Formats: sequence, C-alpha cells, structure tokens
Amino acid sequence: MPSVHREVEVKLAADDTFEIPALTELVAGADPGGLDAAAAVTDGEVVHQTLAATYFDTADLRLAAAGLTLRRRTGGDDAGWHLKVPAGKGARSEVRLPLGRATRTVPQQLQDMVRARSGGAELVPVARIETDRAVRRLVDATGRVLVELADDRVSAQRLLRGEGDAAGTAVPGTTWREIEVELVDGPEEVLAALAAELRQRGLRRAKGPSKLAQVLALDGAAGGAAQDGTGVRLTRRSPAGDVVLAHLREQVEQIRAQDLPVRLDAPDAVHKMRVATRRLRSALRTFKPLLDPAVARPLRDELKWLAAELGAARDAEVMRDRVRGAVSAQAGELGQPAGTTGEEAAAELEAAYRRAHDAVLAELDGERYRALLASLEALVTSPPLTGRAAKPAGKVLPRQVARSYEEVRRYVAEADALAGDHEREAEREELLHDARKAAKAARYAGESVAVVFGTDATDFAAAMEAVQEALGEHQDSVVTRARLLELAAHAPSNELAFTYGRLHALEEVGAREAEQHFAAAWRAAGRKGLHRWLR
Repeated sequence: MPSVHREVEVKLAADDTFEIPALTELVAGADPGGLDAAAAVTDGEVVHQTLAATYFDTADLRLAAAGLTLRRRTGGDDAGWHLKVPAGKGARSEVRLPLGRATRTVPQQLQDMVRARSGGAELVPVARIETDRAVRRLVDATGRVLVELADDRVSAQRLLRGEGDAAGTAVPGTTWREIEVELVDGPEEVLAALAAELRQRGLRRAKGPSKLAQVLALDGAAGGAAQDGTGVRLTRRSPAGDVVLAHLREQVEQIRAQDLPVRLDAPDAVHKMRVATRRLRSALRTFKPLLDPAVARPLRDELKWLAAELGAARDAEVMRDRVRGAVSAQAGELGQPAGTTGEEAAAELEAAYRRAHDAVLAELDGERYRALLASLEALVTSPPLTGRAAKPAGKVLPRQVARSYEEVRRYVAEADALAGDHEREAEREELLHDARKAAKAARYAGESVAVVFGTDATDFAAAMEAVQEALGEHQDSVVTRARLLELAAHAPSNELAFTYGRLHALEEVGAREAEQHFAAAWRAAGRKGLHRWLR
C-alpha cells in the first residue's frame, strides 16, 4: 500500500550569490506567531544530498495540465515513486511507493490512480532533473524538526519522444537555484514567517509551482493539453447545444478532478464527485431533446450507478458525523462520562464509513468505471447533439427548465393530498423524497443556464435550492431515524441504546421543523416573478 504524506512548502528563487543565514537568525528576525518565545530552537547540522529524478506523463502532458507530478527519484531520505497531488493553497499530498526494479514503467497502482487524467494513455519519461541539495533544519529543544530549508542547485532537461524512441531524446538543459522551505512538525506560522523573512532579504517567488513545471515551460509546453471549449461568449442567441455542452464539460472535469481526492479520502471529495455525477446525469435528462438518446440514455444509467456507489460512502459519512455530533451533545445532559457513548457510536459508524469507502475504491479500479470515463471523454469531445441543439438558447432552454419545475410541483401536490393520513405516512415521505430530488434537478437546470439567462436563472435556482434543502433535512431525518433504530437494537450497552432512543425523538422534532421550513420555501418558490423567463 502507498503511504501518503502532506506537503506544505514555499518555493523561492535565488541567485548564486545569495548566502543563507542561520534559521535561528531568520526566526528571530521574523518573530513568528505560533512559536513559544521561551522555547529554545537551534540549527541542525547541514546535510548534503544528491537527487536524481525522472518525471513521467502522457505525451501531451495531461498530468501536468491537471497539476499532477509523477516521478521516480533516487537519493535523499524518501527515494521512491512519488505522485504529488494539489491539496489546497500551498499544500500537496504526496503518494509514495518503493522504488522497485522497474525504472521506466510506472507501477500499476499509480497508473490506476491517474487514469482519470491520463485516459489510459501510456506514461512516458518527459523530464530528467538532478539536484544537489543542502538541507538545513530548525529544531526545538526536544529534537523535533519544525521546518526544513532545502538549498537546491538544479540541472534539468526536457525529454522529447521521437518515433520509435522509447527512451526519449533530451533537449538542451538548464540550471537554476531554488530554495524550498517546508513545514515538518512546526506550526504553519513559522513557515510563513521564514518565507517572508527570506523575501525581505531579496528572494522572489519561484518561476513555477514545481521543478517540473519550470522545465516544461522552457519550450512553451507547460500548459499541457488544450482546454475544452472555444472561449466564445455564450448568449441567448448562441446555439442551445453550446450552452448545454459547456455545462456538461464542467461536470465531466469535476468528476475527473475529484477522482484522486476520493482515492486519498480527502475531506468532502466523495461529496463533490457525487454532486458532479448527479449534475451531469440531471443535465442529460433535463436537456434530453438536444441529445442523441442512444448515447445519453446508457450514460445516464452508468452515472446513476456511480452516484449510488458514491452515495453509499457519502451517506455513511453524513450519518457518522450527524450521529456522532448529536450523541456527544447529549452525553453531558444525560450525566454520562464525557465521550463514553460518543466514542462507542463513532467507532461503529466510522467502521461503516470505511467499508463503504473501500467499496468505492474497488469500483474506481474496475473496468466499469474505466469504461464510464471513456464514455465521458467521448461525450465532450464528440458531443451527440441533435438538430434541435442548433436552435437559439433563448427559445429552447427555458422550456426544458420549466418542465423540471412542473415535476417538482406534481410530487408536492401528491404529497399534500396525503397530509394527515397516518396510515400512508411512509408513502407521503417517499413522495417528499421524490420532490426533493426533482427540486434538486430544477435547481441544477437553472444553474446550468445561468451563464445565458443571468439573475432570472440564478434566482429561480436559489428558490429551488431552498426547497431542496428543507426537504433534504426532512429526508436526512427519515434516514437517520431508521438508522438509529438499527443502532439501538444492536447497541452494546443499555446506556447507548437509551441515547439512540433520545436522538430518535429529537429527530422527530427536527422533521416537523423541516416540514415547516419546506412549506415556507415552497410558497416563496411559487412567486410569479421567478417563472416569467420560463414562458
């Protein structure tokens, strides 16, 4: 199994004459927050390393275009295969595997992890970088390394792959000096302060976010694959198919973008990928008159499958957080030892989430998902548009959005007809669940055409979102109550079972409040002004 390391660093460019002062001097000059003023810090011994790395990508640099870096590196403390993945501002996740014997064949596990970006294309050497590194470490009194400064003298070459040349041909190389300041076990304020102090002393931001980006930019190829779309501004006179296609491309890109974060169990990644999958499926359904059904219908089915797989993990995640938070809040009121019932509930629900997430990972490595990725690529590169898609957006698209709203109204009317009929309460809850899904589809429809219809579409979408959220709270309560009954029936202690029972009662109260919120949101959503543009 690979190890995952979170990397937070700042890269700065330096000329050959710059002399790096002691790190203790930099800290003293910067006076960083987060560092105990009374704590003794010292400079560790300077360590010299020689690093050699070969970087891999597709021939058209799809990984680089997505901000991914894949390399095989020897030397230093972490020799091996590394896959660097963006993880927020100034941070990356680094997936590490041992070197192994192969030098020019990327391990299958890493090939699978980048498939959503590579499309299964061959991964070939694209650059070779050698680095003479001098490492300085700021250490506290306990021997803990707070930050690490690497003074790098870099020699890099871009590799051009010629016909029949598996190894690649090196183009003239370049050299530069770079300073990396990386957080180890210290507070982030120390990293920021050190970087700021180095800038005060004349250093500047590095030319690229990585050494690879810098060497690829030497011949102007750093951008990687061309961006989707033509860049033409969309208006109501634009072909309806162009507006829909822009939205489809956005969702396909989001699915690809979340593939690796889901694999790495990054916060909210499953949710984001699930939402993109649902948005895409919803668009294929809402705008089906504009799309060839022979292509769109099977794709909707596959997206439904993927959303269901992601949904199992997402629902388990939501249930874990919802119940854990509620149990913890109730523990003190019940006079139980702090955290006792919360820990029991958290362990059980965490295990359920782990099983669901492992199931998602198995599917992402399966042939069905790979086939879906290929179908999504075909959808945006060879869009299956019908003749109707050539008509002006202003005449075609509002009608499709209006139909999505009519579906919401139909489900709400059917649910209202069962209000007060306790024997058919389960049926009514199912209708409200269907109304929530329809409201979400109507919201997505409005958002997807907002680029053309502006505030008319965004106001409509916001109203549908309010309806969706109120019904979502109601549905979450329905699902949570059912899960609480299961948990109570198998609780390891009477105390925990009683707590689950109390939470069930609270969820019933919450469900009634959610229905009140829904009633208000539905009245607001019916305002005539929200629907004029749909006529």
